[in-house]
Amino acid sequence: MIDLALLRDHPDLVTRSQEARGLSPDTVAAALAADRDRRAAITAFEELRAEQNAHGKKVASAAKEDKPALVAEAKQLSERVKAAQHAATAAEQLAEEALGRIENVIIEGVPAGGEEDFVTLHTHGEPASFDFEPRDHLALGEMLGAIDMERGTKVSGSRFYFLTGIGARLEYALMSLALQRAVDAGFVPMIPPTLVRPEVMRGTGFLGQHADEVYHLDDDDLYLVGTSEVPLAGYHMDEILDLTGGAKRYAGWSTCYRREAGSYGKDTRGIIRVHQFNKLEMFVYTTPDAAEAEHLLLLDMQERMLKDLGLAYRVIDVAAGDLGSSAARKYDIEAWVPTQGAYRELTSTSNCTTYQARRLDVRYRPDGAKTTPVATLNGTLGTTRWIVALLETHQRADGSVVIPEVLRPYVGGIEVAEPIR
Repeated sequence: MIDLALLRDHPDLVTRSQEARGLSPDTVAAALAADRDRRAAITAFEELRAEQNAHGKKVASAAKEDKPALVAEAKQLSERVKAAQHAATAAEQLAEEALGRIENVIIEGVPAGGEEDFVTLHTHGEPASFDFEPRDHLALGEMLGAIDMERGTKVSGSRFYFLTGIGARLEYALMSLALQRAVDAGFVPMIPPTLVRPEVMRGTGFLGQHADEVYHLDDDDLYLVGTSEVPLAGYHMDEILDLTGGAKRYAGWSTCYRREAGSYGKDTRGIIRVHQFNKLEMFVYTTPDAAEAEHLLLLDMQERMLKDLGLAYRVIDVAAGDLGSSAARKYDIEAWVPTQGAYRELTSTSNCTTYQARRLDVRYRPDGAKTTPVATLNGTLGTTRWIVALLETHQRADGSVVIPEVLRPYVGGIEVAEPIR
């Protein structure tokens, strides 16, 4: 949830943020009203409890002849206390629901609007051009023996696939390179669980507008994660962190799962939009005042990866309505995909400020003062979808693909992937 003090003291700021996201400003007024009702209900309950305690002492010290009347009054008071407690509980529930409709307050400068209203910050490299008709990544993957969609569908259904031969090696290479660079930058490598409890999924904000993207195991009440951001955010849940030595940085390598609900008919060819993939996700816990600098650090790491892979890309400042509930600002890097004649998202990095930490109760103690929520950030450093841009960008007329130099140590020194069919 957002900072209650911010909501109470600066409701206009929260309203502008909601409006920039395309959400109703009425959510702010409703949250403020629910917050007032909750505080009033809790105060009423506490006052009655105090009255009840005082009355109990009076009964204990009363003369024998006065006790029957006082005991009768005590029973009536007890019923009033129970009713006030129920009212306070109900008010707290309503307030929680109302506050849950307030998404993280965006950082100043984030563009308003929806998916198409992003701002391009800069581009890198020239989009690949060819003196032959380029093949798309699936055609190349089939020629190289790298991607088998047909058997993936046979085994698991639509939007599943096998990475085989050089395809599997390329994914291991990408992920291994990403992990090595993360470790070199001081990130602690992690292999997190990919099933999490509801409170962790909810705390990271993935059970809001993205709930239909998440796989749920009903019998166990566990969720399959769509990114290791989720378990890494839950790693320090209910803890007070020592950040005197700087930010805590983790790099989680995991398989990820997404239902892709609502994407019927979109990117049905190949491995752009699939139900299962691997990803190396960076996750950071830091102080709120250091969060924006940390965000730029994550973006820089992503850019250096894509530059070294020889990909043309653009960096965009994602519009407020496309941020998701937890992010206050998000930068996407989109690589050029030649056969689509378009940039397609390869990485995201989000500054979630204190929004997730408040929900998951992750705090630190600044300079011996009382504890306060940390800021959390996340960013992708390698994932299966990158293979799409790699194959298409580095293809040759005969269907072979040049392996970027930085990946060659991870594929046994192979410089060119040759067609096998």
